[in-house]
Amino acid sequence: MAEAVFGPSTSGSVVLDLGQGTGALVLHTPPELDGSEIEISLVTGAPGARTHSRVRRRELPDRVLYAAVYPGLAAGEYVIWRDASARAVVVTVTGGRVSTAHLPGQPVPVSPC
Repeated sequence: MAEAVFGPSTSGSVVLDLGQGTGALVLHTPPELDGSEIEISLVTGAPGARTHSRVRRRELPDRVLYAAVYPGLAAGEYVIWRDASARAVVVTVTGGRVSTAHLPGQPVPVSPC
């Protein structure tokens, strides 16, 4: 079964369900990864137990970003996978919050003042 491929998202179009033990992750990427699937897994999870999200163009009022959003993650440490066997970075997801990460070597987006 093929997954639906959505176009760019706009400000306020992503809804996240956060709670005491549930958080979310926004992974910022370079534009050239638009449409790519990026896998993550709990550091202490079962081998091969990964989830993924598609990188999408995120249109904000003052700029455009590219990011994958991982909603409804159990709080804990996650590995972001560069490919099937190489780790890119480890990030902590905190319950009740949206955590952010950037692929190593990529510029960090600047927030407007």
